[in-house]
Amino acid sequence: MKKNVHKNRPREFVVVGLGRFGSSVAETLTQYGHDVLGIDCSAERVQHLSRDLPHIVQLDATNAEALRQIGIGQFETAVVAISGNFESNLLATVLLRRFGVQHIITKARTRLQKTILLEVGAAQVILPEHDAGVHLARRLSSQHFIDFLEIRDGISVVEMMAPENLIGCTLAESSLRQRLGLNVIAVNRDSGIIPNPRADFRIEAGDVLLVLGRIEDVEMLRE
Repeated sequence: MKKNVHKNRPREFVVVGLGRFGSSVAETLTQYGHDVLGIDCSAERVQHLSRDLPHIVQLDATNAEALRQIGIGQFETAVVAISGNFESNLLATVLLRRFGVQHIITKARTRLQKTILLEVGAAQVILPEHDAGVHLARRLSSQHFIDFLEIRDGISVVEMMAPENLIGCTLAESSLRQRLGLNVIAVNRDSGIIPNPRADFRIEAGDVLLVLGRIEDVEMLRE
């Protein structure tokens, strides 16, 4: 039995399409203590995942009557991840929107698919392979980057080695906020994590900075 690993107030989600991507989303949300309804048209897949997903049902998400019968409109957030079938992904997105699901996150394979899904009502469209490639390329392109997590609308939290041109400077002297709109929200030093460092905090060689801001602005620190 997997234990919940998060203490936030539980929310309700529906995940349509339980391939590799969809099942990982559904299982992780469940582990974080949220109520998740998993939907897939494959009886074999539903049976296999029933051990990890308490609420799972086999049905065709492009069938409006089937969606109506399970009360799909009660869910505020849905993830549509029907693997390898854009037409089904598109129709499921349209039906969920018609039934009143407010926030629909859909998976796409191309930028054209993304454009179409946004036009029919998806709030967010994910391009898993493209996003993973961009993530890797950005990490490889900067000798300072350790990792980063995009939060929304181009804003990320970046974990990076302190650039040489900042070593010995205080945060106030670095003028990161004034020059680039960046905020250092924590520093990892041998002595431990230093959260919310003050303006007079002096950056040392070997420090790992946790920086909040636009990736493009963080990349300018190496120049």
